[in-house]
Amino acid sequence: MTDALSRLLRPRSVAVIGGGTWALNVIRECRKIGFAGELWPVHPSKAEVGGLPAVPSVAELPGAPDAAFVGVNREATVGVVRDLAVRGAGGAVCFASGFAESVAETGDGADLQAALVAAAGEMAILGPNCYGYLNALDGAALWPDQHGLVRVERGVAIVTQSSNIALNLTMQRRGLPLAYVVTVGNQALAGLPEVGRALLADDRVTALGLHIEGVGDVAGLEALARYAHEVGKPVVALKIGASEQARAATVSHTASLAGSDAGGRALLRRLGFGQVGSLTALMETLKLLHVHGPLPHAGIVSLSCSGGEASLMADSAEGTGVTFPPLTEGQRSGLRGALGPKVALANPLDYHTYIWGDADALRRTFTAAMAPHLAMGCVVLDFPRDDRCRPAEWPMVVDAVEAAGRASGVPMGLVASVPECLTEALAEDAMARAIVPFAGIPEALEAIAVAALVRAPGEPVLSSGPLEGEAELLSETDAKTALAAHGLDVPRYRRAVSPAEAAEAAAALGFPVVLKGEGAAHKTEAGLVALGLTSAAGVEDAATQMAAPGYLVEEMISGGVAELLVGVLRDPAHGFVLTVGAGGTLAELLQDTASLLLPATVAEMDAALDSLCTGPLLRGYRGRPAARRDAIHAALLSLQSYVAANAATIEEVEINPLICTPTRAVAADALIRKVMP
Repeated sequence: MTDALSRLLRPRSVAVIGGGTWALNVIRECRKIGFAGELWPVHPSKAEVGGLPAVPSVAELPGAPDAAFVGVNREATVGVVRDLAVRGAGGAVCFASGFAESVAETGDGADLQAALVAAAGEMAILGPNCYGYLNALDGAALWPDQHGLVRVERGVAIVTQSSNIALNLTMQRRGLPLAYVVTVGNQALAGLPEVGRALLADDRVTALGLHIEGVGDVAGLEALARYAHEVGKPVVALKIGASEQARAATVSHTASLAGSDAGGRALLRRLGFGQVGSLTALMETLKLLHVHGPLPHAGIVSLSCSGGEASLMADSAEGTGVTFPPLTEGQRSGLRGALGPKVALANPLDYHTYIWGDADALRRTFTAAMAPHLAMGCVVLDFPRDDRCRPAEWPMVVDAVEAAGRASGVPMGLVASVPECLTEALAEDAMARAIVPFAGIPEALEAIAVAALVRAPGEPVLSSGPLEGEAELLSETDAKTALAAHGLDVPRYRRAVSPAEAAEAAAALGFPVVLKGEGAAHKTEAGLVALGLTSAAGVEDAATQMAAPGYLVEEMISGGVAELLVGVLRDPAHGFVLTVGAGGTLAELLQDTASLLLPATVAEMDAALDSLCTGPLLRGYRGRPAARRDAIHAALLSLQSYVAANAATIEEVEINPLICTPTRAVAADALIRKVMP
């Protein structure tokens, strides 16, 4: 598919099928971007289209086109694609809508899309229901609308499921060199992973940006991630949308806390892709990746001639992961020599205006602030309006930034606190000097944080997919028994069918005990849990008040350092999502969770535990004993082992609470929903 897509995306001949406005636009845009190959219009009755001679059918084309824009209605599209495949065309852009995306409206959209795929055979197609693509490297525009691209020699590629978002991105004025913009629409044949791989195979592409509405091919994305790592090109994604399938399970706390967004984020982390939260952050991150590639970490130095700007940088970094390492003695010494005694030295640094207009002092200051341990150096600089002001002193700041980067080897960036204060021409000039021109402080910091998270992909996820059959809830006892068979530590227990039997069971176990009434998933909310019972009479009385169909009497686990919620939710779009967080009755109130995809390593589990607000309790807070970490690992690995062994039938598994003590990690309660044989 990569070879077929390469022929489609880098054509030497283009057929434009249809005579309406959209087809005319394709001819116009090919001319506008400087397409040097053959343009062949096809129309059954017109002798010419867009000023070019037309042929009445695909069969009468002078040759097999490398690429074709199919701009006819949905029914006719299938036949045209079949004719192109027979003719030996490289591929086609299928513009028409009304296929699988419109099943509810048309009723036959899915069948028509299946017919389209069958008609294409081995030929590559983009869409249906998409605008097509723009290739600014070779000058090809199978694109039925206006766009803002200009020719470039190298740059980033963007693949999106939304044609309108792609159109909007082409209009950016941020200096981002766009090599390709490709829309995939319904992804009937060529999906986002395949297109992404074909684009990364072009040596002139430096980084890949993805706009993802929904994940339909996890294995394909994993293959894309491996290939991106092999060729050393970073990938950053903006993922939107939430899968209703991932919210199908509603019995557990895990289902309400994890959801599909957690699964999507965990998947992108596993793939080694950076993830951004907005289109502007996507563009700023791609600029950074184009110029400097991924960053080793997110520790930066920031310089500005204003204390207000320094404070904005510091405040805006809160919660992003970007840090400002304290200045080393070497940095302080160099800065003191460049700035004199009146400037307070700190990171972020307000270097005041003492050196404004002094090119040598600016260069020495910026160079002194750089050090090998930094991921990046940033200089806040807002240019004045050139139609009303005189920006004579500003270019020397850019010169000093460039000089500092060359002298130190530290990646450099300019940060405009107001995006309008960095014009496209200035941004392009900065890019040519290997300086990242950031438009906006929040976007710059997000880009830096994301670029520090791009890494090699992890191992393939445990495949989930839709569950076959209706899931049923196991009793707590059955759930604990099943998990214990995979090594989970559970309390000693006995079952009883009456209050009197419960009292006898408690006496046999030894006090104190916990009494639970069976028959409800959330026993605490239903009043079916009594803790710390110390006598047989107390157990019998509590059981009588519960009036449950059965009872579970357990040893009371004491000495807990913290209580965790540990759960796994089947997310058909992304895999099995493991969620760890603050547990007990306050789990949903605290919302203190972290999510991973199975299988997860102990290192990943540790990182998730350390990210929790509950993390300090586990490590021993203010003189209290720490939880036994290897016991928590063992509990998580036991849960993972159970899910892996039952992946075809599991909907969700939850342990809440997992009581973590200095010596044990004990599952005080558990539930399992699965398809029963």
